[in-house]
Amino acid sequence: MKTKVLFILPTLTAGGAERVISFVAQNIDANIFESTLLVTGYKKDAAYTIKGINIKFLEKSRVFTAVPSIFLYLLKHKQNFVLSSIGHLNTVMGLMAPFFSKTKFIIREASVVSKMSEIHNQTQNKSIYSTLALKAYKQIDMVVCQSKDMANDFIDIYNIPENKITIINNPITQTIPLKNNTKNNNAIVKFITVGRLSKEKGQLRILKLLSQLNFDFHYTLIGDGPFNDKINQTIEKYNLKSKITQITFTDNVSKYIAESDLFLQGSYVEGFPNTVLESCFVGTPVLAFNVPGGTKEILKHQVNGYLVENEEEYLYYLNNRLHLKPENIRASVANTFNEKTILKQYEALFK
Repeated sequence: MKTKVLFILPTLTAGGAERVISFVAQNIDANIFESTLLVTGYKKDAAYTIKGINIKFLEKSRVFTAVPSIFLYLLKHKQNFVLSSIGHLNTVMGLMAPFFSKTKFIIREASVVSKMSEIHNQTQNKSIYSTLALKAYKQIDMVVCQSKDMANDFIDIYNIPENKITIINNPITQTIPLKNNTKNNNAIVKFITVGRLSKEKGQLRILKLLSQLNFDFHYTLIGDGPFNDKINQTIEKYNLKSKITQITFTDNVSKYIAESDLFLQGSYVEGFPNTVLESCFVGTPVLAFNVPGGTKEILKHQVNGYLVENEEEYLYYLNNRLHLKPENIRASVANTFNEKTILKQYEALFK
């Protein structure tokens, strides 16, 4: 008899957690595991095509309103394991866990919680530190963290025993061709950033630093989010409109990254940045701040990019880029984060 694993997500919209969990759900060994994906949100919002496994959409606008449906689903469809990802849903699953003693509950943490709360000035009552979350996570059988910083932060906040924490990085989930090795000798240097437009992602400080450059460049900014208006205002402030292309969404991110000379990450905190990993696999170097999270587990300074401590160093490498070979950049991540390695870690977790 196969081991039944239920993966649960709030939505299947474009995002790191959605991409990784749906990938794992579809690709763990079908000879051993019976995999099902349960999505509390709407089918019409799905950005990913799911094949080869059972998938069910609960068609609810919020996780809270989906709670009765999730509970009834678990009663009807007995599972060996349930793996959820993303904050409020993880709390809900922790609170449900005591009602299903024969099921192991696993949550996947997606951020360095304390740093995110600090950046967004969350109060004790409004943040994930709430009593409800603290109680819920005590009921969880295992927590998957994407980076060492994330694991240490989770242990400190929720007082979870170390033996209930495992670190599994995100995988490279796409077959992406390596970019051309030809050095860009054109006058225009091409920069790119891909990610949610939000405070913690630091696009505003990237724009400030770009405004200080004295050479011709073009910056492609891919993403959407709550900071969209502030970013547009900042572009106007620094008179950068003619130098920037903004794209809210594309399913061909790797093409844009491959056409760029340098991927710019401005984040103040990261979980495990999929776009940084993807950029390295394409062969485009990354310039990033050394912040809490998984960035420093991907980047090797002056091997596949630049990891800097402050804005002065960031500006230096904007102006003084080395010619890092695409094949070397790819090699730095190809073995550690390949899909087979990461899938084996999830399978070992369930076994």
